[in-house]
Amino acid sequence: MSESPNEIDEIRAQKREELASQLNGDETADESEEEASVPGEPIHVNGSDELQDAISTYDVVLVDFYADWCGPCKMLEPTVESLAASTDAAVAKVDIDRNQQLAQQYQVRGVPTLQLFSDGDAVEQVVGVRDESTLRSLIEQYL
Repeated sequence: MSESPNEIDEIRAQKREELASQLNGDETADESEEEASVPGEPIHVNGSDELQDAISTYDVVLVDFYADWCGPCKMLEPTVESLAASTDAAVAKVDIDRNQQLAQQYQVRGVPTLQLFSDGDAVEQVVGVRDESTLRSLIEQYL
């Protein structure tokens, strides 16, 4: 989790570059936005600002609300990591014990809860463990 500030800084820097290109009238700005590199591993989010940055940076974001003590969350972790590595969606992880306000904001009543965002809007919520193909199909509906 100590890497999360660096990941967020990289996202912010990339977004600043894209915005600067757009302001300068650079025609490649749209191309770079479409090809914004999605992290190959989950982004560990700590706080509302970091989650908003991720949601606004990427077109499709799957947010895994989890707890360290949760057995089903541990079972789901390899699936979440695989989706991060193999889909064009960004994957974020939110520890509900460290981010209780975020959990309340997104009405997380049980863990694991997966919230899918598309173009900044919450579009789907799944509670409980699901297999990778089900989650991949859900993500692909919004890509």
